[in-house]
Amino acid sequence: MEFLTSQILSGISLGGQYALIAIGYTMVYGILRLINFAHGDVFMVAGLLMVYMSTVMPIYVSIPLMIVLTVLLGFVIERAAYKPLRSAPRMSVMISAIGVSYLLQNLALYATGGQPKTYASIPWISNTIHIFGAPTRVVTVVTPILVIILVVLLTLLINHTKIGIAMRAVSKDFETSQLMGVKINSVISATFVIGTFLAAVGSLLYFTNYPTVVPMSGALPGLKAFVAAVFGGIGSIPGAVIGAFIIGICETLIKGTDFAVFSDAFTFALLIIILVVKPTGIFGEKTTDKV
Repeated sequence: MEFLTSQILSGISLGGQYALIAIGYTMVYGILRLINFAHGDVFMVAGLLMVYMSTVMPIYVSIPLMIVLTVLLGFVIERAAYKPLRSAPRMSVMISAIGVSYLLQNLALYATGGQPKTYASIPWISNTIHIFGAPTRVVTVVTPILVIILVVLLTLLINHTKIGIAMRAVSKDFETSQLMGVKINSVISATFVIGTFLAAVGSLLYFTNYPTVVPMSGALPGLKAFVAAVFGGIGSIPGAVIGAFIIGICETLIKGTDFAVFSDAFTFALLIIILVVKPTGIFGEKTTDKV
């Protein structure tokens, strides 16, 4: 019973961390119809920034500075790699996203020399506690609570602020919003800023549980978060969160069995099943293209 409790708690925590990455995917897709393949690598860069900064400055300075630098990185990527291709074919933008992903990985490889880096121990959330007799870290309990708070705040921002209304308008009809005077570039930049902020927070939580950072650390979590976004219905924030929790819990439960080697394969098998049975995902809506 203790083992099962521990596995479920770990799964909920992992799902929450995937959710914070998945929201970035689903928000960018909702507005630009673009899968930002570099998003997982931004998550990895946030981890490396924390590794290096925590060695030269106090942890309470490193954390906010890491978040600010990660957000700035997301803003620069959008302005440098995506904005110039705003009117280009979608394939060109997708290739640019893949290029940014490999650029970040290679820069990380150069900076680290390919050596694994140990993530800093964050006071309090790295501590061990017992829940129903099962040992777990404080971060396991904090993650789902923090995810719920951030999703509620994000929902309030989207539904009750000027920039949120602009985001919804652009996601419904890009061209018409532009003709109606919506500042498209500002809306898109705000979307990237929010997405990378959530990725930075997710990075902090994820690497507290898995404290080894390598240049490829963002690849698999990024892909799984993308699967979560598709599973829930790409473009739907609640769908991305629910999909991430389901994937996180299932993955962790599988790791506790004799079939642990198939835990990653399960995620992508689930993606295939969803695309076959319900291509729009759980909360996805069918769209019709005007001719």
